[in-house]
Amino acid sequence: MVSRNFKNVLVVSIGFLSLFTAYGGLQSLQSSLNAEDGMGVASLSVIYGAIIVSSMFLPPIMIKNLGCKWTIVAGMACYVSYSVGNLYPGWYTLMPTSVILGLGGSPLWSAKCTYLTISGNVQAAKEGKKGSDVINQYFGIFFFIFQSSAVWGNLMSSLIFGQDTNIADIPYEQLQLCGAADCGLVVNASGTAPVRPAQSLVWTLVGCYIGVGVLAMIIVAVFLDNIDHEQTSQFRENREPFCQTFLATFRLLKDWRLVTLIPLTMYSGFEQSFLSGEYTKNYVTCALGIHYVGFVMMCFGASNSLCSFLFGRLARYTGRAALIFLAALANFSCIIALLFWKPHPDQLAVFFVFPALWGMADAIWQTQTNAIYGILFPREKEAAFANYRMWESLGFVIAFAYSTFLCLEYKLYILLAVLVLTVVTYPIVEYYERKNPTPPVDQGTYVNHKEDLEIDDNKIINQTQM
Repeated sequence: MVSRNFKNVLVVSIGFLSLFTAYGGLQSLQSSLNAEDGMGVASLSVIYGAIIVSSMFLPPIMIKNLGCKWTIVAGMACYVSYSVGNLYPGWYTLMPTSVILGLGGSPLWSAKCTYLTISGNVQAAKEGKKGSDVINQYFGIFFFIFQSSAVWGNLMSSLIFGQDTNIADIPYEQLQLCGAADCGLVVNASGTAPVRPAQSLVWTLVGCYIGVGVLAMIIVAVFLDNIDHEQTSQFRENREPFCQTFLATFRLLKDWRLVTLIPLTMYSGFEQSFLSGEYTKNYVTCALGIHYVGFVMMCFGASNSLCSFLFGRLARYTGRAALIFLAALANFSCIIALLFWKPHPDQLAVFFVFPALWGMADAIWQTQTNAIYGILFPREKEAAFANYRMWESLGFVIAFAYSTFLCLEYKLYILLAVLVLTVVTYPIVEYYERKNPTPPVDQGTYVNHKEDLEIDDNKIINQTQM
């Protein structure tokens, strides 16, 4: 029989699947669809810049006042606003909605991580299991379902844009500009720039994205249990000083373990932004056309989804370190290959190999990084996951910021440098945690639907007093 906590994990996962079917599809297309003056990439940079700002103070305030459930719903509404802005893309529509999305992004993800951590601890206590094992399993299930959003969102874009009657063969002159062999900055400025799909098709696609975004809000609002209702009520009755809540994210930076995890966290932003911003534009759109972006990113999403589920379960046998180094090796190999590969339509299969390997690696970065933040900082979950979003978003911002003026070759070298730094710093935290395991909290705080649980202190690793 499916437990209530497992049901809640499924509801959160399906809600995020629906929401990011829309946002993931739009993000993959921004560098190609809204290429004029770099507007699409600029909007992505604004999004992650706003996420950095919101990470500084909004997650602890919103989660402790609204609870995880309604923070998730509010954050989803912010994402839907960005889809609405893409109906008539321009600087005056994309920039404001990008800010709105960014402000809601960090609370949304922090609330999701907190919710899964709470559910994992409660379920572990009921079943007499180790908290970290259940949490890893829940994150694996979440990312298995969530990452498949790349399949459905990009399938929608490719099927709809594939109806365009203006699709033409890529001229030889443009093929010479594709990949890292050329700078990569003149692809969209040249006379051979990709033709934008018909406006009616763009409206059809964005309208579908708005619909699935609203559906996500309804799913979470109706079916997700409000598991921390009593704690939020207690917090509102006994509020902490605003400054104390505001500074919670920054106070955690006193912990050297968090500081040492910053390169790993930022690399997550760098590698995701490269695939969605650079690979789709300078390899796929340049050599195959924009209607292939969806199909290629579907391959990434399928690989990411399957590997998230696999590695979420495998982590208990292999440990985090082995998986992290597998991801690093996969990304390192891809980066070196992309430096020398000259994309051509005749090599169609190769266009799918890179996102498949990248998806496998990203599955590890996402599942294991989220899990290690929950395991290392059990008493400050909200602030820890806010830091996670803040530093990951900084990686996105930096990558999107230099996207329009650095040559593709240099972008690959930067990505490689951050990866090497990650491989050097991450083992320090892992080794310390193995020698000095983070102690469990003294007692369980969350009781699911007022059930009195017998809590085994040795089984719970991620609880916090609110």
